Amino acid sequence: MREGHFGLRPRHSTSLELARLVERIVRNFAEKRLTGAVFLDMAKAFNTVWVDYLLYKLTLLNFPSYIVHTFSSYLWGRTFEASFHTATSSRRGMRAALAQGGLISPVLFSLYVNDMPSPSQHVELTPTRTTRLS
Repeated sequence: MREGHFGLRPRHSTSLELARLVERIVRNFAEKRLTGAVFLDMAKAFNTVWVDYLLYKLTLLNFPSYIVHTFSSYLWGRTFEASFHTATSSRRGMRAALAQGGLISPVLFSLYVNDMPSPSQHVELTPTRTTRLS
C-alpha cells in the first residue's frame, strides 16, 4: 500500500491523518517550501456518476457483454420522489447516479474512477473518512 493511503489502514483514524498533514505543512513551512491542499468531498460522488460513460468504460475494461447488460438493467429506469410530511413530489427519472447503499455501487464507482491520473512525485493522495458535525 502506498504512503498516501494512510487513512484506509486498520487502526488509522482521520485524526491521525490530520496530525500527519499538519506536521507536513509545518515542516514545509520551516523549509520554505510551497505547500497546497485540495480537499474533495466525496459524500455525494455516487450521485454524479455518468451512467453511459460507466457502461462504456466497462466495455473498454473487457467486461463480458452479459455483465454490462446486467449492470445497464440495474442502472437504467430508476426513479425517485421526495416526501415531506404528507406531501410527495411527482416521480422523476434518474439520469445519473448509482444507488446509494447498493451492494455493487462501491465497485461500480471504483471502476468509474479507476483511471484517475497518478500523482507526480511531489503530490500525495490521502483518502480519509470524515464525520459531519451537526
